[in-house]
Amino acid sequence: MRTVGVVTVGRSDYGIYLPLLRAIKADPDLQLHLFVSGMHLSPEYGLTVEDIEADGFEITSRVEMLLSSDTPEGISKSMGMGALGFAQAYTNTRPDILVVLGDRFEMHAAALAALPFKIPVAHIHGGEITQGAIDDALRHSMTKLSHLHFVSTREYAQRVIQLGEEPWRVVVSGAPGLDNLAHTPLLTREEFFTQFEIQWGDAPFLLVTYHPVTLEYERAEWQTAELLAALEMVNLPVIFTQPNADTGGRVIAQMIADFVDAHPNAQLINNLGTQGYFSVMAHAAAMIGNSSSGIIEAASFELPVVNLGSRQAGRVRGANVIDVDHPREAVLEGIRLALSPRFRTDLSGMKNPYSEGEAAQTIITALKQAQLDERLIVKHFYDLGGKTG
Repeated sequence: MRTVGVVTVGRSDYGIYLPLLRAIKADPDLQLHLFVSGMHLSPEYGLTVEDIEADGFEITSRVEMLLSSDTPEGISKSMGMGALGFAQAYTNTRPDILVVLGDRFEMHAAALAALPFKIPVAHIHGGEITQGAIDDALRHSMTKLSHLHFVSTREYAQRVIQLGEEPWRVVVSGAPGLDNLAHTPLLTREEFFTQFEIQWGDAPFLLVTYHPVTLEYERAEWQTAELLAALEMVNLPVIFTQPNADTGGRVIAQMIADFVDAHPNAQLINNLGTQGYFSVMAHAAAMIGNSSSGIIEAASFELPVVNLGSRQAGRVRGANVIDVDHPREAVLEGIRLALSPRFRTDLSGMKNPYSEGEAAQTIITALKQAQLDERLIVKHFYDLGGKTG
């Protein structure tokens, strides 16, 4: 039986992983080792490790790493603590192959710690670009630390190869989070409002998912103030999600909390869960912010998205995405366009560029077929001319 380690560090990657985790758990030839870290273990971010256990997954190791600080020093120290913690975890339980996802600094610590152990690493969602975030450097670094690559589009496959990865290591799987759509029953608007104690009646509402722009963290307060000013001018009910644990994240979280306290038609929900998040996307009039979910998942709901600033700059996007800068006038103009009946109508029948079908099954097949030998571990740089060296 092949053991597959999976690292999850927060609610966002866990929702993406769910179809894959269920497939691994159900496969008689595979054994799941789940390494849980980061925001999952923090009460400030909803202690979502409890959701993992409620879903029936056994946790192999809990790796503490988050400090109570979102300064550059605090984030750097968390990365160091993470590497130490994952080293201990791998000493206790060494998986045959390790799966990591995306671009979080917590996830990078897990991939880095695996290197001296010679654990083969499979990376999901490589090759993408987010020019406004340190995530960009972390993601490409994780590509170089990894041995197999499951990318969401063919364009991203080419970029991973451009980074020197041998083409045989790269599989276009699509985005595994989209597999959830086929297996997650959506809540009706009434069910959603009842579950999350919302009392807005039939009024259209906005979904706001806004995270720190980590390469511009000095401007987090101004950027958030401009977003909130635009929302106040629109004067529609708003559902906010919790920002990530990134540099400047606490400033944003406090400003959102203050806005919610001052506006009866605004609500902050710490943890929607996969079903709740998909349901709110299905019922929202538009989505505002800078989350990858606005680029990847929202297209499947034909949901208009106003994407702020540079955090997602460089990612493939569908026709539902309206890119704007942070000044309130630009944000307001983007929201008005997103809410226009003509814009929503034009999205009817759009294809999500991140959908390739059953991504989880594609990944499972590759994980089972991979030969865990020297050819996999010893990497050769692939030059674009076709030579290795």
